[in-house]
Amino acid sequence: RSHPPVAAMLALPFLPFSLFLGSLGSLCVAFVTLWCHHWRGGFSWDGTTTTFNWHPVLMVTGMVVTYGAAALVYRSPPAWRGPKFPWKVLHGSLALVALGLTVLGLLAVFSFHNTQGTPNLYSLHSWLGLLTVLLFSCQWVFGFSSFLLPWAPTWLRGFYKPIHVFFGSLILLLAVASCLSGINEKLFFSLKNGTMQYKFLPPEALFANTLGLLILLFGVLVVGALARPSWKRPEGDCPETQQ
Repeated sequence: RSHPPVAAMLALPFLPFSLFLGSLGSLCVAFVTLWCHHWRGGFSWDGTTTTFNWHPVLMVTGMVVTYGAAALVYRSPPAWRGPKFPWKVLHGSLALVALGLTVLGLLAVFSFHNTQGTPNLYSLHSWLGLLTVLLFSCQWVFGFSSFLLPWAPTWLRGFYKPIHVFFGSLILLLAVASCLSGINEKLFFSLKNGTMQYKFLPPEALFANTLGLLILLFGVLVVGALARPSWKRPEGDCPETQQ
């Protein structure tokens, strides 16, 4: 009996799965960079359209790919052995890098809007994206306070851990939804007025739609890996290994 593609990927051992997922994440970053470079005019930081182009690149790289890597740190078999603290630091550091890239992505779009006189935060995409970033910021602060600072009591860590895990998956799904809505919005705005309209599927539309499918597949695979029981780190009795 054949398995659906996503189920077949999740049936792989973690190492080949992680290699595939890393390649898929790199492909997402390459696609969004090529889209903005080839069809949208490249990159700058002068408030023009090419300043805006940093926004999709940084958001896909930060909120989807880097954040996805951070979420899967504890699913790596080497993380199951020995003290948990170094893996906590790696998890938090990757999440902080993702947050930093996200902030730069927001600065790019706000700079573009303010220079062009375009209102900020009027679209569903912008509302969804802002909600995602706010939740992500709270997630990082609460996670750092609960799991990395030594004064957090054990009962608090035990209480907050399932909440942290739930919101980790939720934030990634919101990030994917934000990216997909942003790609669609950009295509609707761009493919008109002298260019072939979006509904006629010019090469840019096909390329950007494919980018959206790659981002969706990446997000689904990460959430599926997080939910797979056999890849969860066994919790020992030693306090040093506890969350």
